[in-house]
Amino acid sequence: MTVPRVLITRPGERARHLAASIAATGAAPEALQVMRLEALPETPEQRSLWLNVDEFRRVVVVSPLAAECLVDALDRYWPQLPVGVDFYAVGAATAAILHERLGVRVRVPSSGRGLIGHDAGETRQAQGDTSEALLALPSLQVLNEQKVLVVAGEGGRPLLADTLAARGARLTRLAVYRRVLLTPEASMQQRLATGDYAALVVSSGEILEHLAGWCQPAALNQPLIVSSQRLATLAGSLGFADCRVAAGATPVALAAEVARACHLDGADVDHDDLEKG
Repeated sequence: MTVPRVLITRPGERARHLAASIAATGAAPEALQVMRLEALPETPEQRSLWLNVDEFRRVVVVSPLAAECLVDALDRYWPQLPVGVDFYAVGAATAAILHERLGVRVRVPSSGRGLIGHDAGETRQAQGDTSEALLALPSLQVLNEQKVLVVAGEGGRPLLADTLAARGARLTRLAVYRRVLLTPEASMQQRLATGDYAALVVSSGEILEHLAGWCQPAALNQPLIVSSQRLATLAGSLGFADCRVAAGATPVALAAEVARACHLDGADVDHDDLEKG
């Protein structure tokens, strides 16, 4: 039996955990390098925000790299963590970094397995590693002039910040890293032109739009695994004809959808990856 080759586009360290989960299904993951994440140098404005982070009632962290940057800053400027700050995270991996390195309870948009230190008092109305799910948490519905800090990358979707501001937050958005799009290697450009793979895994709209320019009809008809219905809608508008929506952006959810797309159902995926990636 030929082992199906699966292209993964997740940048940074998190790609390793996704590759491990996909390999556990019996597929052969291959990295398609199309984005690099770079921490931004600290500015005087950033330093001022870090020094005054105790003025914020809520801190919302949108990604694992944003969490790493936040933790590093708090280590530099706060020998003891400020009190009275509630931490929120978009996704299990981000929550795990905050909990493990800061020892704080983190409110997260899912009641699924592997979420660390979440607030058991929240009644969750949406699930998944998405801004929409985070915004469904009851404690973020009415903010009444509360100061809220969103720690994120440059650019990205404005939904989270705009919605929190519309709900009354005195919102500050702090960009701590940038995304750099990369041209695929020549061999990968050829793979995308000919559809020479069993499935393509994408969990970023920016990456999906970037890749679409290299995908010829053969690739557009191969299985595309995405992490949300929003991405599936975008994929359809870009011409992808066989889009499969995973249960979320975690390695185990994406790997499970890969297994279905490649007819590898029943493979043993390590559910501990819910906490890792």
